[in-house]
Amino acid sequence: MGRSSRILETMKFIAPLAFLVVVWAIVVPVFQVNPQIFPSVPAVFRAGLDSILNGTLIVHVGASMGRVILGTVLAVLVAVPLGILMGISKGVSDFLTPLLRFFSVLAGIAWIPLATLWFGYGFGAIIFVIFNGVFFIVVYNTLLGVSTIPLSLRNAAASLGAGPWALFTEVLLPGALPNIVTGIRTGLGFAWRGLIAAEMIATNVGLGYMLFVARDFYQTEVIVFGMIVIGVLWLLIDRLVLAPLERATVERWGLVR
Repeated sequence: MGRSSRILETMKFIAPLAFLVVVWAIVVPVFQVNPQIFPSVPAVFRAGLDSILNGTLIVHVGASMGRVILGTVLAVLVAVPLGILMGISKGVSDFLTPLLRFFSVLAGIAWIPLATLWFGYGFGAIIFVIFNGVFFIVVYNTLLGVSTIPLSLRNAAASLGAGPWALFTEVLLPGALPNIVTGIRTGLGFAWRGLIAAEMIATNVGLGYMLFVARDFYQTEVIVFGMIVIGVLWLLIDRLVLAPLERATVERWGLVR
């Protein structure tokens, strides 16, 4: 994709968001909306500038990003081997699939009450919630990826002397990698929502906590600014990291032309 095409694509992506801001800037003063109900654009801008200058935004963003990265890494490290094992063993797959389907609908914020009982209000509870948001989706996508690898390819590798480790690292993992990356991208979306919800009740630092505290003081400008930061961070992660990684992985392993 050429530079002009990328610029055009970026403008098309930003245009609806810019339109929303313009509507917001017009509607709030025209209808004289109470600031405690919804803030004006300048008020949100000032709140954002204050949080940047006093350093609180960096602290909250750093805490949230650290948690979501750690929780996601732990989930992937456990989910990928388990998904591959299910893909190569019908017995394991038959046993775990009902459990996988059952718990997949409970992943994320549904675990917050139990997580706080088990791990207390703090780091452990939030990591557990993020882990659940990513784990089941990555397991399922890994299983799906392994199932798309032709059996003849696995048999050929085995006949050439590939042991279990070589089969795992040179056939199964690369073959399932496009689906794994797709699962991580999808799972991170659930993990991000779970993170914000958990931070509202289980910690004293993070973007979710920032929103929760602002509510107590009727600081709607801080709440809206925090929501914007959450949305922008996710867009940046998805557009600049996850989407290119997914595209490069799919192209690398020859599943698209």
